Amino acid sequence: MAALFNCWPALIHFFSIFSFFLLFPVAFSDELQTLLSIKSSLSNPTTNVFQNWEPNTPLCKFTGITCNSDGSVKEIELSNQKISGFVPFDKICSLTSLEKLSLGYNSFSGQVTDDLNKCVSLNYLDVGNNEFTGSFPDVSSLSELTHFYANNSGFTGKFPWNSVANMSNLIVLSLGDNQFDRTPFPEVILKLNKLNWLYLSSCGLEGEIPEEIGNLKELINLELSMNYLTGEIPSGITKLKKLWQLELYENQLTGKLPVGFGNLTSLEYFDASTNNLYGDLSEIRKLNQLVSLQLLQNQFSGEVPAELGEFKKLVNISLYTNKFTGQLPQKLGSWGNFDFIDVSENSFTGPIPPDMCKMGTMRGLLILQNNFTGGIPETYASCTSMTRIRVSKNSLSGVIPAGIWGLPKLEILDVAMNEFEGTITSDIGNAKTLGEIDAANNRFSGELPFNISNASSLVKIDLSNNQFSGEIPGSIGELKKIGNLNLQYNKFSGSIPYSLGSCVSLSDINMANNLLSGSIPVSLGSLPTLTSLNLSENQLSGQIPKSLSNLKLNLLDFSNNQLTGEIPNSLSIDAYKGSFSGNNGLCSQNLKNFRRCYGEAGKPREWYTLLICLLVAVIVVLVSFAGYLFLKKKSSKEHERSLKQNSWNTKSFHILTFTEDDILDGIKHDNLIGKGGSGSVYRVQLSDGTDFAVKHIWTSDSGNRKISGTTSPILGKPGKKSKEFEAEVETLSSIRHVNVVKLYCSITSDDSSLLVYEYMPNGSLWDRLHTCKKMSLDWETRYEIALGAAKGLEYLHHGCDKPVIHRDVKSSNILLDEFCKPRIADFGLAKIAQADSTKDTTHVIAGTHGYIAPEYGYTHKVNEKSDVYSFGVVLMELISGKRPIESEYGENGNIVTWVSSKLKSKESVLSIVDSSIPEAFKEDAIEVLRIAIVCTSRLPTLRPTMRNVVKMLENAEPCRLVGIIVSKDDGSNRTEQLKDHTKM
Repeated sequence: MAALFNCWPALIHFFSIFSFFLLFPVAFSDELQTLLSIKSSLSNPTTNVFQNWEPNTPLCKFTGITCNSDGSVKEIELSNQKISGFVPFDKICSLTSLEKLSLGYNSFSGQVTDDLNKCVSLNYLDVGNNEFTGSFPDVSSLSELTHFYANNSGFTGKFPWNSVANMSNLIVLSLGDNQFDRTPFPEVILKLNKLNWLYLSSCGLEGEIPEEIGNLKELINLELSMNYLTGEIPSGITKLKKLWQLELYENQLTGKLPVGFGNLTSLEYFDASTNNLYGDLSEIRKLNQLVSLQLLQNQFSGEVPAELGEFKKLVNISLYTNKFTGQLPQKLGSWGNFDFIDVSENSFTGPIPPDMCKMGTMRGLLILQNNFTGGIPETYASCTSMTRIRVSKNSLSGVIPAGIWGLPKLEILDVAMNEFEGTITSDIGNAKTLGEIDAANNRFSGELPFNISNASSLVKIDLSNNQFSGEIPGSIGELKKIGNLNLQYNKFSGSIPYSLGSCVSLSDINMANNLLSGSIPVSLGSLPTLTSLNLSENQLSGQIPKSLSNLKLNLLDFSNNQLTGEIPNSLSIDAYKGSFSGNNGLCSQNLKNFRRCYGEAGKPREWYTLLICLLVAVIVVLVSFAGYLFLKKKSSKEHERSLKQNSWNTKSFHILTFTEDDILDGIKHDNLIGKGGSGSVYRVQLSDGTDFAVKHIWTSDSGNRKISGTTSPILGKPGKKSKEFEAEVETLSSIRHVNVVKLYCSITSDDSSLLVYEYMPNGSLWDRLHTCKKMSLDWETRYEIALGAAKGLEYLHHGCDKPVIHRDVKSSNILLDEFCKPRIADFGLAKIAQADSTKDTTHVIAGTHGYIAPEYGYTHKVNEKSDVYSFGVVLMELISGKRPIESEYGENGNIVTWVSSKLKSKESVLSIVDSSIPEAFKEDAIEVLRIAIVCTSRLPTLRPTMRNVVKMLENAEPCRLVGIIVSKDDGSNRTEQLKDHTKM
């Protein structure tokens, strides 16, 4: 008995172990079923992450699953796996031992539910970089969390500060890039004294940064950028001695860098760009660990501290658009793998630091619009890593080192408005990636090298206002991507190369004020995208080619040459008034101030032509009568056969109330309402009075086909559809939005393509603002048009399965219904955004002059921010009533530069507003102008998304209190209240 009593503890231990092993399979089985249920809720078409999540596989061997020693699930690691679907948080949180849940960088949607509160053992939670909707739930029960990532996942509503209050163990808190409601800096965060990583960029923070930020002494990273923060940078920040990165850019901060800022000796990355900071950089001189210094678009002044020249880790510095003076430290960037410098738009003087590319890693030299002197140092001629050199608008002189013309990775060479001399050397043939040369307004001379054609990526050449001479090399016709060619005000001689007609991407040719002779090449008439042609002030002779009638030119100028003969009728219009003056040998049947054209017999040409027409008519009548009986018998059969030869295919995207024949019967000249570069648009009315707009797409080769008794030009080979047609159908067929034009169906045959849209009776916004169809638009209507169009673009960018980039946003592509409600239209250039934006590149000009974002000319990258810029131009049109390009803006000017020149005072700002807008609403227009200015920021990263644009416009609803920052005469800023009443 005693022996049994002595064994009792061992027996208890045995039975407890035995019970555990009896129960373990049950618990194991439950967790296995839970994981399989989670798998069934998710979708992963592109990777094999769930391939081994099968019933016959031990759950601890599932991809992404880590188990405890007892076999229970400890971690789920599924980040960056391209998974979509709704996350079943209720099932996940039934895994009671779960300590880590990592779902970041996927495409999860739906809401994060309150079930997340049941994951009480979590110490690591990552749901960031997904596509969730709604507010983030209160998860205050997750008190064990040390790492909390919920950034960039589409969350809205109130900032989840209640949750954070109980998370005293947090080391990492990342809630940025969500559209939370505006909120002051949450005080509860200031009590999380273990934090070393705080990411709250772009999440609706407003007001001042609390002084108590200095309590978070463990911080190594503090990111508060792209919010609505005001006031000065608090001195408390100077207590964060461990700080490695500080990001404050795109706020409304003011004042100087706080005293003691130089104590942050561990700081490597500092960005306070796009604020209203001022003062000098004396506090920076001690920060010798800096790798990146970004203070662009502020009001800093004084000289750059000489100590920066000794910073051995510094690889990039951006100080553009400030008020700096003096010289740059000459040793700047000479110690390490320097990357780029941008100090444009200041008042720097002296020479360019010579050794920034000493290690052969420099990519960008941007110093434009300063007072630099001397030349470009010879050292940069061997800087093969360089992609951008922009030194325009300085006082630089001398000869550009020959090697610079041929740097193998160079994309932009901008040396305009200096005092450079010498020639463009034959090294240019090595510049395989060069997209833009701007050498205007210098003293360059000599001939263009014949091998300039080897620089095959060139999109823009501007050599205007120099002393170049000799003939324009015929090899220039090999530049298939060239869009802008400006050679005006030089001494070029000889003839215009016929090969120029092979430059199929040309949109702008300017060869005015040279010594060119010979005739205008007939080949120019075949350039499909040419919109501006200026050959004035030369010695050109011969006739104006009739082939130019094919062009749709915004600008045409042949004045002051020696041209002779008849001006083609299609060019004899008021739009080209003055384009032919100074050519005494020209005649015209239509234009005043030109002599009438005469035929060979001395009779007026119209009588000569009439006589010929009468003779031809008589012959036609005789021939027709001779075959009348034969044709009469066969006419009905032939007509039937011609219709049968067309095999039509209809694809409908909405319920149709019409047939193919209903549409085909309406494709005739009497119904033509518009004509563009890719086809014609007809208004087709059904028997019940319903109207449709039918777009007839043209493709590449000409031909004719008879449709319902009307001969229509159909451009395209049999069976081949135009890229514009394919793009428009692909884009519009799946779109359903009140502010995007509705595509009912496509009707195609072997040689014809038709798109049937809803009809917009008020035409385009361009028509209503700028043409003879102009109508009075009150401010409320303009505002509603702006907001509706913005919502349409927002849907394209954010509401489709894949973002759609329109690429040709302009007022003529915003159509208005009978109530002036807008629809985004014309998707012929639209592009589905690619996951890798670096591939989203084109060398063909996509868009319309005056609306194209500035970066497009040299990066060739198209993304959503390109559309945002174009929409900003449309807003400026709505506000000012002016066109994007007008002569009053000056040479190379546009509405964006014109608006910028008016931001000097309240009075000049108000002068931007269309005079037809009543005084009571002008301040409301100014509020929208502020949005337009942000949309047209030079840097794409500074432009808002269309989602943010919509929110800003909604906040700018008429009759709200507005204010705008204007510059005073002394260079400082102040905020002016432009309206003293608020919206009721």
